Amino acid sequence: MARDQQPGHADAAAPPGVLIRPMQPGDAGQVLAIYQAGLDTGQASFETTAPPWEAFDAARLPAHRHLAADAASGQVLGWTAAAAVSDRCVYAGVIEHSVYVHPGHHRRGIGAALLAALAASADQAGIWTIQSGSSRRTPPACACTSRPGSGSWESASGSAATTAGGVTWSSSSVAAL
Repeated sequence: MARDQQPGHADAAAPPGVLIRPMQPGDAGQVLAIYQAGLDTGQASFETTAPPWEAFDAARLPAHRHLAADAASGQVLGWTAAAAVSDRCVYAGVIEHSVYVHPGHHRRGIGAALLAALAASADQAGIWTIQSGSSRRTPPACACTSRPGSGSWESASGSAATTAGGVTWSSSSVAAL
């Protein structure tokens, strides 16, 4: 299988041997382990410990949780999930996302495939802006949210926005602000 796609993830072309699928409660252990590995780098968040699954589950929108798995073994290779930025109706189309890839599987296109799945689910749900933030501007984070051929800008403060499909990606770095 050269490229795996799931229903509802039409734009989520995955690297060979990688399956993009919805996150399930049975994935909790692997998802949280990848999350913790990202937190341990000190570059992903100001958080230092991944939450229990119940807290993780409650904080993220079910329709916007995707993971990349090894098509042969089922091992989780990475995930993305989104949360509402506000409960105010004027922000109904704005979400904030996270994407984490297992340290042993960086630079394979997994993060980009996960973000494509998120963009597809967001577009289907009428989301107009996907925000992200990081404690530092890391090259992988910048590469994943930059889309070739899309309208992209970066301000002097380090804020950036990219338009891909019908969704605007907006990111900022605390270190740059």
